[in-house]
Amino acid sequence: MYRHDSKDQDNGAWKPVLQHRKGATKHKLLTDKIISDIDDGILPVHAQMPTHRDLAHALGISVQTVSLSYKEAERRGYLRGEVGRGTFVRSRVTERADSFMLDRDPSGSADLSIIRAVYTEAHERSARELMQALAESDNSSFMRPCRPIAGLDAHRAAARVWLAGLSVTTDPDRILITNGAAHGLFLAVASVVRPGEVVLTENLTDHGIIGLANVLGFTLRGLATDREGILPDAFEAACAIGDVSALVIVSSLGNPTSHVMGAERRRAIADIARRHNIFVIEDEVYKPMLRDPLPSMADLIPELGFFVTSFTKSVMTGLRIGYLVVPAHYSIRAASILRVTGWSATNVVAEMASRWVFDGTAQALLAVQRSEAEARQAIVSDVLAPFVGGSHPLSLCAWLSVPERWTEEGLVRALARKGVAVTPSDPFVAGGERPVGGIRICLGGRLSHSALRSALETVRGTFEQLPPVFDVGSIV
Repeated sequence: MYRHDSKDQDNGAWKPVLQHRKGATKHKLLTDKIISDIDDGILPVHAQMPTHRDLAHALGISVQTVSLSYKEAERRGYLRGEVGRGTFVRSRVTERADSFMLDRDPSGSADLSIIRAVYTEAHERSARELMQALAESDNSSFMRPCRPIAGLDAHRAAARVWLAGLSVTTDPDRILITNGAAHGLFLAVASVVRPGEVVLTENLTDHGIIGLANVLGFTLRGLATDREGILPDAFEAACAIGDVSALVIVSSLGNPTSHVMGAERRRAIADIARRHNIFVIEDEVYKPMLRDPLPSMADLIPELGFFVTSFTKSVMTGLRIGYLVVPAHYSIRAASILRVTGWSATNVVAEMASRWVFDGTAQALLAVQRSEAEARQAIVSDVLAPFVGGSHPLSLCAWLSVPERWTEEGLVRALARKGVAVTPSDPFVAGGERPVGGIRICLGGRLSHSALRSALETVRGTFEQLPPVFDVGSIV
C-alpha cells in the first residue's frame, strides 16, 4: 500500500501544496498533486491510496476534501475505487495502448492486442479496383467542400441501405455520416451528456467510452453483466438512483468478452430506458458480423436510441467511415457538434463505402470476414479451449481466463518477451467495482492461420508454465 508517511512521499511533500495558489480550493490542489505524482511515476500504477480518513488526518484537512479529490481523480481516469478494497492508481488509456501494442516492432512479432478486420487478397483486389474506378470517374458529385454537414444525400441513401441490414429502419434525416464509429460515439455522447453526469456501461467495456469519460468530464459507472451483456436488474437498480443520463452499450460481439445481447434482453433494456427516460447509445461496430437479425435501440425506442456503426471492423480496416442514427429531435444538435469537431465526414471515403454498398462489394467482403472469424475461432477453441472465458464464432477476439498462479501483468510481460502482444483487463474496466479479470486476444489483421496457431500455442505454453520467481509482477 502506498503510504504518505514513507520516505518516498511524506506529509511535507503534500502539505505545502495545499497552501499555495490563491483562489483554488483545497480539494482541487490535492487532486492536481495526486495527478502530478501519478504522471511523474511517484504514485505507481496499481498502488493503493490511503483511506480517506488516513489521508485527511495526515494532511490536516477534512475527509470531505479527500473524498472530492479522489472522486475527481477517478473521473479523470487516474484512480479506480473498488468496493470493499479501497482506491487504486490506474494506468492511463494512452499508456496502456503503448505498453501492449507491438505494431511498431518490425521483427515479426504476433500482435494480438488490437481488434482489426482480417485483410486478405480479396480486400487487396477490391481496394485496387475501387481506386481505379474512382480515378476514371467524374468525382465532382462528391468532391465538394464540407457540405452538407450531415453527409451527401447519396451517401446517406447508402447508409440507409446498410443500416436496414442491421435492423435499423430510419429516415435519412436521422442519419449522420461520421469519420468512423469512434467519431460517431463522440457525437452521440456529446449530444446528450453534460460534464459531471453519470453514464452507465458494461463493467468490462470498449476503452473508447472510458476515454470519452476523461475527455468530456462525465462519470462512468460499470454494471454487472453476463453472456448477454448488461443485466436488466442492474440497469434498473442504477436508474432508480436517479442520477443517470445515458447508457452506452456494445450489444453485439462486445469488446472484450464477445457477448451478444439477445432480442429479449434488448427489449428489456429498452423498456427500462423508456420508463426512466434514459438515452441508450449502441456502439454496434461489430453487428454487421452477425448473420441473424436482432432489434436495435434506434428502432425499439426511437425517441431515446442512438445507433453507431462503421466498416472498419467488419468490411475492411482503413475504410474509416461510420453511420450515426440519432433521435429525430437531436439531428440538428448532433450535426452542429459534427461541424465544430470536423465540419463533416470525409466525402471521398464515404463515396468508397457507398459504392461498395450499392455494388455488393461490402457484403462480399463481409462474408469473407465472417468466414475468417469462424476459422480463427475454431483455432482458438482447438488450442486454448480450457482457458476461453468468452468468445463467439463470429467474433474477432476472445477473452481468456488467467491461471490462478499468474497475474495479468505477469502474463502480458512473459508473452511480450516471447513475441506475442495481448491486452489485460485494465483498459476495459469501467468505473465501479472491478469484475473478474482476464486477457483479450485478437484474431484479425494479416496473420495467416498457421501464424495465428503458432502464437496461440505460445500463449497456451506460457499459461501452463509456472511464473518466474524473479519477475515480482508475475507472483500472486
